[in-house]
Order: sequence, then structure tokens, then C-alpha cells
Amino acid sequence: MDQDWLEQIRIRIDQALDNSLGRHLGDSKLLDAARYSVLRGGKRLRPALVYAAADAAGASPHAADTAAIAVELLHAYSLIHDDLPAMDDDALRRGQPTTHIAFDEATAILAGDALQALAFSILGEADIRTDRMRVKQLNLLGEAVGFRGMALGQAIDLESEGKALSLDALKAMHAKKTGALITASVLMGAACGNPSDDDWDALTQAGRAIGLAFQIQDDILDETAPTETLGKTQGRDKMLGKSTFPSLLGLKASEKEAYALVEIAQGALARVAGDTTMLEQLARLSVERTN
Repeated sequence: MDQDWLEQIRIRIDQALDNSLGRHLGDSKLLDAARYSVLRGGKRLRPALVYAAADAAGASPHAADTAAIAVELLHAYSLIHDDLPAMDDDALRRGQPTTHIAFDEATAILAGDALQALAFSILGEADIRTDRMRVKQLNLLGEAVGFRGMALGQAIDLESEGKALSLDALKAMHAKKTGALITASVLMGAACGNPSDDDWDALTQAGRAIGLAFQIQDDILDETAPTETLGKTQGRDKMLGKSTFPSLLGLKASEKEAYALVEIAQGALARVAGDTTMLEQLARLSVERTN
């Protein structure tokens, strides 16, 4: 992985997130909770995918800034709500107390609500993108997080606790819960340019493969990495009685499945006319990361 490029992206998106939160929310306990949730670290994989896909579509980083901010705000909202007592009831995220522990449950819920609203508000603002691009990105993000995407995946996940899912059912669930926003990140970046239909289809396939590979690695790390490395409670999935890829396939077969998905992603990216170097590296990073 080109660590210099990734670090530049992290610096760029952290500054943009900081500016956006200050500009839109003012000074309040709600802002403090939102800033705590958004700005205390994170891999920034989703905004990196936005920038990498924009590059593949021939668009400038400036054209991708707004979409990158929006997907990370949306991701932060999802983590706040995922950690709530009514969801996974976790006390640790990114090595620090979760938002509802650091503040209180009501503030955490409202901070998540505000971040979700802010993601769409920012995405709809006029900037160097065309109206067509903005509408496309708004549709992509809405589809990714709603009744057919992340929210549905989370609902299925909660309903499945203590139940043994089939491998196909597990893949279908995570294609929504985790994969939908990762795929949308790729496509929102691509929408900053003017990809052909063939390129769009290839990027969609790549995004879906990266999303599922990322989740498999998450499941592997939940079993193998210590809490201090993960930044969240190790073994939480097993505590909650969740079906995971290692529980169904074993660790070695899960790792093999994850790398097979990376190969699928890279094969799809090879069909894209533009420069997909960074997308290919991010695909590999999704399974080589340690947290």
C-alpha cells in the first residue's frame, strides 16, 4: 500500500471533517459528541475508496471531497448506533469509550441522527460537481444506508443473534450491513467523473467484492486480534452468538475466501479504462489490515 498517499488522504479528510462539523453544528454538547465520534481516529477506508475511484474515473480530488466527507460522516453515525445498548451494546470503539459511554445514550443517539442528516446536507450542496453528479451521489448514498442497505443488514444481524445462518445468508446480510456503504463509496467516487457503462459495472463488482472481503477480515480479527490492537472488544461476535465466517468456515478457509474476493475485485478493476492502482491497493489492504 502506498502509505504516503493514504496518509495524505487521512490528513485531507480529517481537516475537511473538522471544518464541516464546526461550520454546520456550532458549539454544543451535541457537537462535542459528534466530534468525539468522528475525529478520534479510524482507518478512513471509505473516503479513500471515494478518492481512488474518482482517480480511476479521471476526476480530481477536489471533485471527490464532498462525497468523501459524506460517507465518513455516515459511517461515524452507523458506528455510534451500532454500539448502543439496543444494538451490540459495546463499551469500546477505536480504543476509547463508545459515544454513549463517554457522553450519555440520548446524546449519542442524537449525535448519530445529526451526523446522518449532515452527510446528506453536505452531499446536496452546490460545488464544482454538476447537478447530475450530486443527484447521483445522493441516490447512491440513500440506497446504501436505507431499507435495502445498511439499516436492513443491521436489522437482519440483530434478528440472527443466537441463530446459525447459512453461508449464503451470512454473505447476503453483510452485503447490506457492511458492503453496501463500501460499494457506494466506490461508486460515489466514480460518479465524480464520467465512466462508461462497462467501467461502472466493473467498479460495482469490485466494490461488492471489497466490501465482503473487508467483513471477512473483520470477523477474523474479532477472533484473533487482541482488544488493544482492534480498538474494540475482542470476541464480541461470539459473546452475542453471531454467525461469522470463521464460525462457519474456520479461520484458514475464511482467509482464503477473503483473498479470493480480492482477486475478484482486482480482476474487475483490470477491466476499467482509468488508473485503478490505488483501488487495487485498497482492495488488498482490506484483508491485510490488523484492526
